[in-house]
Amino acid sequence: MTTTPANHAPFPFPLTLEIVVIPVSDVERAKAFYSQLGWRLDADFANDKGFRVIQFTPPQSHCSVMFGDKMTGATAGSVRGLHLVARDVVAVREELNRRGIETSDVFHDADGLFHHGGNHNRVSGPNPQRKSYGSFVSFNDPDGNEWIVQEITERLPGRLWD
Repeated sequence: MTTTPANHAPFPFPLTLEIVVIPVSDVERAKAFYSQLGWRLDADFANDKGFRVIQFTPPQSHCSVMFGDKMTGATAGSVRGLHLVARDVVAVREELNRRGIETSDVFHDADGLFHHGGNHNRVSGPNPQRKSYGSFVSFNDPDGNEWIVQEITERLPGRLWD
């Protein structure tokens, strides 16, 4: 397909990412975990055909996560690199640990760029200059779905805090 300048124009109306479906093997265990995180439980609906939907929203987020029975064909624990954003990743790690959530150490990328997948190129500790977008901590839900918390203290142009 040939692209034209019109294909590169900004999309003319809002599209918001509001739900991410994550695959879990034990719905009650996942519900307990996301409750332990302190996320808001928005929905827990089931029907008589075994379909169940649970939705949680992280604090002040406009995007929620959903999981349940018969919601996705993806393998439980297969999601990697879901990103949450916080102004202080060290404080977030401390709070997660206080809640009994196992986390990685705070880390940054050896090249000073956005982190690589897995543990590749990780250096323990926050970014030495504490650059915005440069420090991270990770944790997994009980199935192994991976969450990354990225520290952002100053947004890139066009990316605003609410």
